[in-house]
Amino acid sequence: MNKCLLTNLVSGIVFIISYFYPSFFGKTALVHASLFALSGAITNWVAIHMLFEKVPGFYGSGIITLRFEQFKEGIRSLIMENFFTEENFAKVTQETLPHTIQPEFVMGQIDFDKIFAGLVSTVKKSAFGGMLDMFGGKNALEPLREPFKVEMEKQVTDIVTNIDVASILQKETDFNTFRTKIDTMVNARLNELSPQHVKEIIEDMIRKHLGWLVVWGGVFGALIGFFSAILL
Repeated sequence: MNKCLLTNLVSGIVFIISYFYPSFFGKTALVHASLFALSGAITNWVAIHMLFEKVPGFYGSGIITLRFEQFKEGIRSLIMENFFTEENFAKVTQETLPHTIQPEFVMGQIDFDKIFAGLVSTVKKSAFGGMLDMFGGKNALEPLREPFKVEMEKQVTDIVTNIDVASILQKETDFNTFRTKIDTMVNARLNELSPQHVKEIIEDMIRKHLGWLVVWGGVFGALIGFFSAILL
């Protein structure tokens, strides 16, 4: 059973029974305690209802739908100012982007034979081309192919493994541009929300917890009523 309804029912039933029951020891204290408990529970229940629903004649009721734009701005501010900060951007970039490139991913994409052929072509077109022809032309360089490929692979591996990808991307990525794009996306999503939708989102988040206000309103009301009956 709903704790709001249960609190009101218990305090109301206890009040009715104790009020109409013939005199007994502690009747006054019980009547006051149950009446104050009922008063506290109902007051808090009405306040919670008025927080979400507009009640004609009651100024300030339905505050969530009335302050719809302010709630939207609060949501936008919460997202942009607490999550998409430059500090968080740098942190996420460093933690999620790879810092190094795996050499094996690169090696498979490099045609070292083509590079060697380019080297041979360059030598032939240079001043050493004539001398090379005297010693067998490009065939004279063929024994260098495999040593060249091994050395090139070694050098490329060394270069690739020393590149900090995350740091480069972080420097090359403009934070303000990134934040502007995120802000545009957030605003576009918020503009799709209606006052009723915002009310439902907030209500789903907090209404079940606000029920405890009714319970504690009844408890503290009962205590105040009990002590007032004893002291007055």
